[in-house]
Amino acid sequence: MDTLDILEAESVHVLREVAAQFKRPVLLFSGGKDSLVLLRLSEKAFRPGKFPYPVLHIDTGHNFEETLSFRDQTIERLSEQMIVRRVEDSIQAGRAQDETGPYPSRNRQQSVTLLDAIREFGFDAAIGGARRDEEKARAKERFFSYRNAQGGWEPHQQRPELWNLYNGRIHLGEQMRVFPLNNWTEFDVWSYIKRERLEIPSLYFSHQRTCVRRADGSWLPMSKHVTPPPGDLVETRTVRFRTVGDMTCTSPVFSQASSLDEIIEEIRTAEFSERGSRADDQRSETAMEDRKREGYF
Repeated sequence: MDTLDILEAESVHVLREVAAQFKRPVLLFSGGKDSLVLLRLSEKAFRPGKFPYPVLHIDTGHNFEETLSFRDQTIERLSEQMIVRRVEDSIQAGRAQDETGPYPSRNRQQSVTLLDAIREFGFDAAIGGARRDEEKARAKERFFSYRNAQGGWEPHQQRPELWNLYNGRIHLGEQMRVFPLNNWTEFDVWSYIKRERLEIPSLYFSHQRTCVRRADGSWLPMSKHVTPPPGDLVETRTVRFRTVGDMTCTSPVFSQASSLDEIIEEIRTAEFSERGSRADDQRSETAMEDRKREGYF
């Protein structure tokens, strides 16, 4: 077995443990590369049967159109159940408050929508595509990550995981987040995508896009959601995206990589993690951990 075979077997085992231990699990799907790998792993774990969980997408309203189109095509091809819940509805209901300013983000607000969806459907486990190599707060996660009745995460409440034994016991109202890709790296994900010949959103390949350079030197794609103040540079560049989150917080990388082989080689020599291109993670030293304590993915 090579590295990808070992990682695949481990992740399939985790997914089957979820199906065995929880009454109402759900798979969180963003349309990005990690989500797509989770879908393929779910196929390997449960086909020819249906997935033992629906797919849930939290639509912030700031998503790339390319990602939404790809999401719909992918779920239709798989003939699986998809649930969509929208941050805009949470804002209209007074459950969340929109940011203001030239570069508003809804990254934090989606935690409210996610927790509301978990309560609405009674989900007791939410499967996500987070990996330890993404960010320092992610590195504290286990495969089974306990969340309290409010959906909050506390690092000191993480349970020991000896060998491949996972403790999924929870009380009524509590929940578990499950991360089958915990031991994968970004390089592993791209190598697996190539091996499995998975289709991916076009955003991952280099293309021409109008972008804005903010006062702090970071770049964002131009969209109807941002209003650059005077002095911020707007120009067309050749870019691609390492992550396909919200347009309002996902920075492009300047790249000529137009094939999977070129992306893999680029990742092999990258000097910063993919989360380094997410503006919301730069707001403070503990930005990700703060959001996770509030119920973030």
